[in-house]
Amino acid sequence: MNDETQVEFQKFPKIARLSREAVITEKIDGTNASIYIGKNEEFLTGSRTRWITPETDNFGFSRWAHEHKEELLTLGPGHHFGEWWGSKIQRRYGLQNGERHFSMFNVLRWCLHGNKPEHSAPDNPQEDRVQDVLPSCVGLVPVLWIGCFNSRIVDEVLGELQRNGSHAAPGFMKPEGVVIYHTAGHICFKKTIENDKDGKSRNMETLK
Repeated sequence: MNDETQVEFQKFPKIARLSREAVITEKIDGTNASIYIGKNEEFLTGSRTRWITPETDNFGFSRWAHEHKEELLTLGPGHHFGEWWGSKIQRRYGLQNGERHFSMFNVLRWCLHGNKPEHSAPDNPQEDRVQDVLPSCVGLVPVLWIGCFNSRIVDEVLGELQRNGSHAAPGFMKPEGVVIYHTAGHICFKKTIENDKDGKSRNMETLK
């Protein structure tokens, strides 16, 4: 047998078409947070890089999550990612007295508590499903635009955000930017209002 036939074959992945649906949401400047729920209701909390607990916390997220554990268990099994933001976290968004919010990223899967669930992908029968409803203690990052991707609309949405201020915290006039989720490619991109060509470390310097 030749050596070539002993090497596991790896096929080239399919390439997604760029002119497909994209979802643009506001990029909130807080701290990344996550909740993991196991099949037997195992309950874990995390930051962007590690598991956290109320004793080894990250801006109080784990303590908050454990205080709302019964509500959060209704999210069901899996990893649930979002932004923990507000008082004394990064931009703060004008919030004081410890007011903080957990806004989840997956706006296609979820709808806010009290809203009517919609179909998440009505134009794609393979991906379509009725949205699940969030518990009242959890929010969503604001959806700014949904439609067929093009670079022009990204700049237009970013300009509107800069002119009119944050949708997450109305009246706050220094929003950070946007996140673009390309549904066919299953990939996210971010674009910030300030220092977009620089790395995150440069962005952080402007906030000190």
